[in-house]
Amino acid sequence: MSTDEPVTLVAVARAAGVSKTTASDALRNSGRVSEATRARVAETAIRLGYAPNPSARSLRMATTGAIGLHLPDNLTRSEYYMSFAFGAVEQAARLNYNVTLIMSRQLSGPGAFLPVDGVILADPLETDPVVHGLMSSRVPVVTCERFTGQASPDGVVRSEHAAMFEELLDRLHTVGARRPALLASSAAGDWGASLQASFRQWCRRTGAPALLRELPFGTAADEVPDCVRDLLSDQPELDALVCAPDGAAMVALPVLRDAGRRIGGDLLLASCVDSAPLRHADPPITAIDLRPREAGAECARLLFDILSGTAPKGTERALRIGINERRSTRPSG
Repeated sequence: MSTDEPVTLVAVARAAGVSKTTASDALRNSGRVSEATRARVAETAIRLGYAPNPSARSLRMATTGAIGLHLPDNLTRSEYYMSFAFGAVEQAARLNYNVTLIMSRQLSGPGAFLPVDGVILADPLETDPVVHGLMSSRVPVVTCERFTGQASPDGVVRSEHAAMFEELLDRLHTVGARRPALLASSAAGDWGASLQASFRQWCRRTGAPALLRELPFGTAADEVPDCVRDLLSDQPELDALVCAPDGAAMVALPVLRDAGRRIGGDLLLASCVDSAPLRHADPPITAIDLRPREAGAECARLLFDILSGTAPKGTERALRIGINERRSTRPSG
């Protein structure tokens, strides 16, 4: 077979050691095909770079009974992303769909065939090659937050992070914070870039110095303490700290205490991502509620609406978020 010729279903069936009918049923998740055979056929199709004839597949008709979900590989244990995944799974289950977690090894190259009807990308990073591969796949893609790269997803679920972050900073300013600092996430993603831009804009508006330290996306928790110590050393008059990365505020809390700072007293502490540990910390830590479970469910709803044709490509939907104010930002005098 010439390398310029498209891989056929017959070639996939032959390589997998099954009939053409069995291969078709396996890839469409129909018929009486064992899970082992279905997995072998799907793996063979991906390895060979098989792609169905686009004219034979319609976005209005599901063919696999599954959607794909890609999370940032180094953050799959994050409470936020786990809640996001559960939300997507619950919504998919209501429509008798399965959810497949897509890993980098499942992509054979640009335009690769994926045994799913559509894909959800959580916080897609411009620097992630897996995201670029999924964006160029032959299935609809919905992202949670906008993609900052060149490709355009078929749908976007987004939140007004900049406005909510500025509201949080205004609350800190109201109770006396004049030199707040942001422990920022990478600007490679829409969320991190939005928070950094919002912080600088707020600092210009209020006349506060733009005290910002950026952590690379997925920075290990054991790297956060040194960053906080350096910040305290450079800025001894720091009176508030807002941590963007999920979990960073909990790691920063004992470091701040060891430095003699009183949380909710001479230093206010807040997080851009809420979690159970923050609610049960001493003192409980103020955080922005990103509603990850609802975000995952809304991404799944939008993807199904695009698949069924009830929502056009390019649809954007907004998800409301809020602030859970707690004792860490209530000065105790």
